[in-house]
Amino acid sequence: MKTLTTSAHIEPDSRFRVTAFADSADPFVSLRFGGDLVEIALIAAPGTSGALRNLAAAAIEAADALDAMYTNTPGVSA
Repeated sequence: MKTLTTSAHIEPDSRFRVTAFADSADPFVSLRFGGDLVEIALIAAPGTSGALRNLAAAAIEAADALDAMYTNTPGVSA
């Protein structure tokens, strides 16, 4: 991954979009997510599908951790 450090809050109404650019000289896939004020785009070239799957697995792990926090916090619901 190229170096960039940023921070943004994912909100319940965050939007996600995948666009494939297969017809270009250097094909890639764009994974965009964000809201009204911030949008982040990840560019994935051929050969990086494993990294995207790892990202998806990490996102599921983070969602499970959030669910567990809410389950163990009295008075808070998901």
